[in-house]
Amino acid sequence: MKKHLDLGCGPSPKNTYNCDELYGIDIRSGASEGSKILIANLAFEPIPFPVNYFDSVSAYDFFEHIPRVSIDYGSRCSRFPFIELMNEIWRVLKPSGLLYSMTPAFPGEKAFRDPTHVNIISSKTHRYFTAPHFLARMYGFNGSFHLIRQAWVHPRCIYEPKNPGLKSRIRNLGEKLTGQQSHLVWEFSAIKP
Repeated sequence: MKKHLDLGCGPSPKNTYNCDELYGIDIRSGASEGSKILIANLAFEPIPFPVNYFDSVSAYDFFEHIPRVSIDYGSRCSRFPFIELMNEIWRVLKPSGLLYSMTPAFPGEKAFRDPTHVNIISSKTHRYFTAPHFLARMYGFNGSFHLIRQAWVHPRCIYEPKNPGLKSRIRNLGEKLTGQQSHLVWEFSAIKP
């Protein structure tokens, strides 16, 4: 039985890879009775599941809401919530487990429009978490991801195919030329022994 976790899911988690079991995490309550949606603030709390629990994890319009830096003035310490979240995602994924995210990104206007966007993603941000770079190691990242792909998209689907048909490629080209591709898709695979 394959298990999928959707982060920041609201009342309706997305099942990106059509897994047998679907779980979600959101900061707000409102899940339907009997659903497998937990309430957690992932900017401060770990993902409340054990190691190697999920075959896949998704994050739609979510990463931009996780702060890059959090300062505790009382203890005079800094934390890196986005780095910690990426560690947590890697921790709960099984070996070769998949991460799929869709995030408004720089230089797109949608990355800056919402006043709750505190983590601006760019086309090179993935290098902090993926081989061979792992640039976030200096900030405490201890996971390992392989970049399957990164693509600019118009946010309309649950899953943007790797190899779209001719009609989709023509539509994507039109959206690229008119500046409608505001979101970056990341698809990573967890590198684990």
